Amino acid sequence: MKRIASFEVNHDLLTPGMYTSRIDGDITTYDIRMVRPNGGVYLQPAASHSFEHLFATYTRNSRFAAHIIYCGPMGCMTGFYFLVRDLPPADAIALVQESMAFIAAYEGDIPGASRIECGNYLLQDLEGARKIAASMIPVLDGWTEADLVYKS
Repeated sequence: MKRIASFEVNHDLLTPGMYTSRIDGDITTYDIRMVRPNGGVYLQPAASHSFEHLFATYTRNSRFAAHIIYCGPMGCMTGFYFLVRDLPPADAIALVQESMAFIAAYEGDIPGASRIECGNYLLQDLEGARKIAASMIPVLDGWTEADLVYKS
């Protein structure tokens, strides 16, 4: 089979940040790397799950809601995929920055974390999700379109 584009990126060179993974017509896939790949520290499932609920809820309720396609964790547990349609990169960066601030400060019930709404509703860690988001705030501070390019 043909190798997919994401396997062409040298993961030993990746650092936390927000990067353009691919552009398919009007859809852009961003990689939001939260920990260094193969670095021995990974996102914990319960914290990642809570982060996902909060990230998806925030972005789908933002002023850019109509542009959001998907927000979800990477299987390698180093970050999240963020897919948008027809959203300028500067707006995508701003939305991710706003999302991190929202999640880092969030208090209350996790949206969608009930048996009826979620297939694994007990796997939640709000404090862990808040720590993930808080760790990304300084990383993304001042992030620009030029920073969206993976360094090789």
